[in-house]
Amino acid sequence: MQGRKLFAAAALTATALVPAAALAEYPERDIRVVVPWGAGGGTDGIVRKITNIAENEFEDASMYVENIEGGVSATGVGQVMSARADGYTIAALTYDSIVTVPYQDMLPTYSMDKLKLIARITSEPDAIIVDADSDYENLQDLLDAAQDDPGQVRVAVQNLGGRVHLTLLQLQNLTDTEFKIVSYPGGAAPQKEAILSDEVDVALTSLGDFANLIDDGTVRGLVEFSTAKNPTYDVPTAPEAGVDLQNGSFIVFAAPADTPDEAITALESAYQAAYESDEFQNWVAEIGVTPNWLGTDEVTQWAEETAQGLFDEMDALKEAGVLSE
Repeated sequence: MQGRKLFAAAALTATALVPAAALAEYPERDIRVVVPWGAGGGTDGIVRKITNIAENEFEDASMYVENIEGGVSATGVGQVMSARADGYTIAALTYDSIVTVPYQDMLPTYSMDKLKLIARITSEPDAIIVDADSDYENLQDLLDAAQDDPGQVRVAVQNLGGRVHLTLLQLQNLTDTEFKIVSYPGGAAPQKEAILSDEVDVALTSLGDFANLIDDGTVRGLVEFSTAKNPTYDVPTAPEAGVDLQNGSFIVFAAPADTPDEAITALESAYQAAYESDEFQNWVAEIGVTPNWLGTDEVTQWAEETAQGLFDEMDALKEAGVLSE
């Protein structure tokens, strides 16, 4: 399947649009950072924060964020795939950019071998969140309720077929439960409204997406689908809750595939300095996001393995009839 082609070798040097010599003074002008989601969301906030710090590493250039929504991130990422490979246009990729869009073959021109990955900066495990007054004190309480009354416990996810939907399907499959799945394609904001208005019993997204409501005691987390303890919130990990399930989002920076190595190195260095700064580390601790760095030398293999593993899981769920074609 064309859309599920992963990270092939970069195009031949002869096809590069910009000679390395042109990068001698990189960067000489402003760098555009595409966020393929709307302004004000979690990804947008994190990318803006680290980019504002990273631009301090460049004396003669600024970095600015541009939001390009649509296509479950494919519209914005697709523009970067076809952008001039000169180091002045990059993108922030999320789970959907690397997994959902390629797996569903959403755009015939979308192929990950059109990108060169720069670095990963965060990991954001999926989590189950309930109202602070919920009768569900832990994950087992929730699973018991779903088993006793199949299809009646209402769970808010985002896009059907997206990451958190897959996480819920995996949970159902692992625990022999059935939930009533309610989709809120607008992201975390309508999920929050659904919890607050009692439209749903549970929301499934990252803890960071609900940070303000966790902080003021309106909601609480039951489980985070990770093996690593959240540095901000005391929420049980998946192993602590007794389930073997890990899934979640992340933020990865990428450039067009033929971007010269000099530019990639400069961008990686700037973002790493920003990542390691006290300002960024203290800030992510406050919002409940887990910083998790992988540099240029490691991030591509990690992304390949992550995507292929999830492709295999989704294929298995389809074969079992749990996930529709």
